[in-house]
Amino acid sequence: MLTKKNKEKDSDHVHSHDEVVCFTSQGREICIPVAQLPHIFKKGRTREVSSWTIMKILAEFIAGFDFLKKFKKSVSIMGSARVSLQNGVYNEATELAFKLSKAGFSIITGGGPGIMEAANKGACEAGGRSVGINIRLPMEQRTNQYVKEYESFSFFFTRKVMLETASSVYIFFPGGFGTLDEFFEMVTLIQTKKIKPVPVILVNKEFWQPLLAWIKTVIYEQNKAISKEDMDIYHLVSDAEEAYDVIKELSKSKHLFN
Repeated sequence: MLTKKNKEKDSDHVHSHDEVVCFTSQGREICIPVAQLPHIFKKGRTREVSSWTIMKILAEFIAGFDFLKKFKKSVSIMGSARVSLQNGVYNEATELAFKLSKAGFSIITGGGPGIMEAANKGACEAGGRSVGINIRLPMEQRTNQYVKEYESFSFFFTRKVMLETASSVYIFFPGGFGTLDEFFEMVTLIQTKKIKPVPVILVNKEFWQPLLAWIKTVIYEQNKAISKEDMDIYHLVSDAEEAYDVIKELSKSKHLFN
């Protein structure tokens, strides 16, 4: 919400440059001098970024990291928002989220439908913490009914940073470009040592195997664009049961299943 205020002054005379416009973002008030508004909202080339936009981005980062502090042990589950996936995939996501929630993990998703909904459903059925990190869109993405705690973002990149720094384990179910984008970014962050190694689990061999075979044959063997050990960053499993066992084994050194 935008409001217009006067700065504190020694005289009763108010000048235009004493006025500020304030807006609230994620519960925080940010104020801008009225005199600066023409500059902030000026129209120009697409590459120009206004101070207003920069402040909104900063506010989203602050609010996002504050929100994530509440979850000490969590797992992020990614996957398609579309309901066209086979019911078996949806059910596998629900089952895995249920098991991990029972083990004390908060379940974090993008907050939308499809696989995200399935994972949040599993967390709810287990009586655990069901978390959504959602995106605000012109045609608004529906927050699924099983999300109990959430934070919403206007920018895809701030939301993606939250999803990729939130958890101790990252699980990828079948999905589209968004899921692939999140998978490759997570693998790149680990490969380049921008983040500490964490378990990255790919569920459903039928879906993921062709992509992994292409990575091995074309990217590694034919072009040497990655190292052999880079393919050890991720782990391919068949179903929820195998995923749970692999996560448990990979997490022993961190004592996540005490």
